[in-house]
Amino acid sequence: MSLVYLNGQYMPPEEAKISPMDRGFLFGDGIYEVVPAYHGKMLGFDAHVARMRDGLAAIEIELDYSGDTWREICDTLISKNPGPNQGIYLHVSRGTDSKRNHAYPQGVKPTVFAFCFELPGEPTNDESTATSYQVSLEQDRRWQRCNIKSTALLGNVMHYQTGARAGNKETILFNAKDEITEASSSNVFIVKDGIISTPPLDNQILPGITRWLILQIVHSHSELKIQERVISKEELLNADEVWITSATKEVGPVVKVDEKVIGEGKPGPMWQRVQTLFTAHKFDY
Repeated sequence: MSLVYLNGQYMPPEEAKISPMDRGFLFGDGIYEVVPAYHGKMLGFDAHVARMRDGLAAIEIELDYSGDTWREICDTLISKNPGPNQGIYLHVSRGTDSKRNHAYPQGVKPTVFAFCFELPGEPTNDESTATSYQVSLEQDRRWQRCNIKSTALLGNVMHYQTGARAGNKETILFNAKDEITEASSSNVFIVKDGIISTPPLDNQILPGITRWLILQIVHSHSELKIQERVISKEELLNADEVWITSATKEVGPVVKVDEKVIGEGKPGPMWQRVQTLFTAHKFDY
């Protein structure tokens, strides 16, 4: 039977109870992470935990969980849930208060919740079997602290729904200057004339772990050129390749943005090269 983790205990999901006065429920006041694991081996675990700590510090939630504690929780959930490929969802809310008040309460113990969900399998670098993406494109209307991986994801959900309603799997976003920020649940890369580019990190963009891994891996191969720079909406639409990247997608090739076909309308050669390198080296960092 599948088990979840809640505040120091493992239990069946139907036994996990959280108060409706929990600030995660009332305000989306919390931080989360998703760590992928393939055949029991977690990808980017230390980087995910470091980003969670940064997020908790940014919203002033104090939690005394060490990296070893998080690793033990993840390893236990992997062992107690079926399936070779799993995502481990980690969630920390500020906790339960006696009243609803916008200000941070004092002396409230954080709520810690975690569970596993099945991943379909490791992404492939085979063009014929790879999952390719058709996406929507619209102006970014989320809050101005997107670098914090907050559980308050309504803005992202609404953008994602735009794509889903159009039959697409994602929505890529641009700001008021027509500069690409990210997608509703992914980071964005483009390829033009053999050069890989991704927007630089700032408050508009989540510092994705997969994005970071790609930068590390590509920088270690001198024959490849990669840069962090501002990317315009026009550049995206006229790119040779477009990718969306995340813990579960890895390097996801985009073949169509709204009605605009990207490149030849299929995963490109640079995607195949980088996904191959990512598969070979993703556990080295």
